[in-house]
Amino acid sequence: KAKMLKKIQICLCFFFVSGILYEISLLSGCFFSYVPMSKHFLTPEQVLNLGKSIIFLETTERLEPPPLVSCSVESAARIYQDRPIILFMKGLTNDTALDLNSSYAAFRLLSSMKNVFIFPLQMETIFQETPLLQWYNQVVPEQEKNWVHVSSDASRLALIWKYGGIYMDTDVISIRPIPEESFLAAQKSRFSSNGIFGFPAHHRFIWDCMENFVLKYNGNIWGNQGPFLMTRMLKTICNLMDFKGIEDHRCQNISFLNPQRFYPIPYPAWGRYYQVWDKSPNFNHSYALHLWNFMNHNRKTVVAGSNTLAENLYKAYCPTTYEVLIQNAKLKDFT
Repeated sequence: KAKMLKKIQICLCFFFVSGILYEISLLSGCFFSYVPMSKHFLTPEQVLNLGKSIIFLETTERLEPPPLVSCSVESAARIYQDRPIILFMKGLTNDTALDLNSSYAAFRLLSSMKNVFIFPLQMETIFQETPLLQWYNQVVPEQEKNWVHVSSDASRLALIWKYGGIYMDTDVISIRPIPEESFLAAQKSRFSSNGIFGFPAHHRFIWDCMENFVLKYNGNIWGNQGPFLMTRMLKTICNLMDFKGIEDHRCQNISFLNPQRFYPIPYPAWGRYYQVWDKSPNFNHSYALHLWNFMNHNRKTVVAGSNTLAENLYKAYCPTTYEVLIQNAKLKDFT
């Protein structure tokens, strides 16, 4: 019996140590050498609990990510190879069978990337234990004018509060790592966007934003729960100043990053991304580029051989998306 007990203890110790080593391998990025085979068995919580995730949201019902969404996710996966890149999709359910064999080209492309995870967006679960749950239980989505945007504004706050990491809109192309942990992105002087931001888990600023989201809720005003929320909350703790050059501002423990970091082309000039430049900009002062897809009412797209700025960005930062979804599409149309 003593020998048997000894063996049991050794086995338990082995499993305990194995578990620790497994967690270390996840945190160190070693885990990504074993996927995509094993990643399909992980839950959103298991991946998010690793910390430092890059989070994207799709709050429409569509299941096929457009090329710009695919480019955003792929570029992040390439820039942050040791971090989980998570795309939450509202159109997915736990019963949706989409994987590497999917007929959706973009879904198949993203699923094949070792550090990319695609999960259903389950808002009621996300909002648990946050101030947003009461709001979510009372709101009627069918009566909301801007529900796709409002639900996204709420979901990104809850996810970053619970798990930490970086949130990015699905029209943001990553070009180099962001060196900050707690940051907001200035769209212009004294005005914050909410299209990209990052904080560690349980940061007080994000909790205060969720409380203000509910207190000042008005779904009829576009941006009231998004960039206007971030701006008014930042103003409560910071004396916002104009940017004089390419410097960043810092208030308490939050970096307020210069518009050049993500918005070197401001929204009134968004169409320049789809134009041919005599000399392409180098964006040396930028970490990522926001392509202002919300402004793209005419649905301008990247066309192979057009030599637009957007096409060159695709080639440089999401080459697989460019090859599969842009070049192949043109070839099929020609055929």
